[in-house]
Amino acid sequence: MIAKLDDAAITTALDGVPGWTRNGDGIERSYKFADFVAAFAFMTRVALLAEKADHHPEWSNVYNRVEIRLTTHDAGGLSVRDFALAKAIDG
Repeated sequence: MIAKLDDAAITTALDGVPGWTRNGDGIERSYKFADFVAAFAFMTRVALLAEKADHHPEWSNVYNRVEIRLTTHDAGGLSVRDFALAKAIDG
């Protein structure tokens, strides 16, 4: 089981993922693309990263927008896995 981060660790980790914000027991970010195809291509890349990390986002897509939420259900909140995936997504 992976450990849940405390508030101080979450605050520090958020500094390393600009654009992501905390919302309750998760972190979230919105992305906007030129069109649906670009948004879907981004989601495909993220899906491959998520599968490799064995850590899957909660997300939605409407036309050119993608909303992503990361949380570690096994930990009951945020863990290092969420921040590692956020960095990979932004990379």
